[in-house]
Amino acid sequence: MTDVVIMAHHERHDARALADSTAAWLRERGHEVWMLPADAATSDLGHLAVDRPVGAADLVVCLGGDGTMLRAVRLLDGAPVPLLGVNLGSLGYLTEVEVGSVTDALERFELGSEAGHWHLDERMMLSIVVTAADGTRRGTWRALNEAVVEKRVSGHTVHLLVRIDGEPFTSYAADGLIVSTPTGSTAYSMSARGPIVSPKHRALLVTPVAPHMLFDRSLVLDPNETVEIEVIGEREASVAVDGRPVCDLDAGSTVMCTPATTTARFVRFGAHHYHQVLKAKFGLTDR
Repeated sequence: MTDVVIMAHHERHDARALADSTAAWLRERGHEVWMLPADAATSDLGHLAVDRPVGAADLVVCLGGDGTMLRAVRLLDGAPVPLLGVNLGSLGYLTEVEVGSVTDALERFELGSEAGHWHLDERMMLSIVVTAADGTRRGTWRALNEAVVEKRVSGHTVHLLVRIDGEPFTSYAADGLIVSTPTGSTAYSMSARGPIVSPKHRALLVTPVAPHMLFDRSLVLDPNETVEIEVIGEREASVAVDGRPVCDLDAGSTVMCTPATTTARFVRFGAHHYHQVLKAKFGLTDR
């Protein structure tokens, strides 16, 4: 028997119906299934609500898109639970199966990875530590895509000093700085003209957002290097982790980004050619 938690997109009506039918199918086969109380309430599926952490599951089934996958990774908080993404929206980078293939995918998951019916795609994550100017730790977070240090006041730049492995690199006058994983290279970093990096790599990407300076290139760093960003000057900044604002920054505050000791784990049923997803996403042709 497998313990399965279902996470559904809060704003999609088709996610509710699919969550209900998927839960019924799993329970008929003897599996334990639940939804987080908040998800169950939003989806009007109170009979599935159980106040139990996501990390207690053997499998997380995400019904939605990349945003739902990111939320599941955040709630897992490093727990080594695999995620199976079901795409309910536009073409996603992280989801694995389409709506009509859900039960087939779950049947293959039941057969086990040992027999070659599925495998884990492990993705590097970031560890983010924010420290105030007086040395007080403000908080720690994990990110699958990126951490962004950005301006708080529209119409102004923010001044940020970057240290690599403790040594000053340069200061940026920009709208912000993105530190991303290879998985996050196709998210915000790409919109800021950062490089696209295969998620099979391990690397740290540092990309400025609208820099007001001659040096506007991204850096691709070894995963064992550390990136520290310090707010300099009087303009305040903030930190967002995987698209969620988490902390405001005063002058002298620092954001330390290093590879996390845990990975995000996605269920795959074959070779996951992310470049084919990229090709379809942008309508690229063969010539």
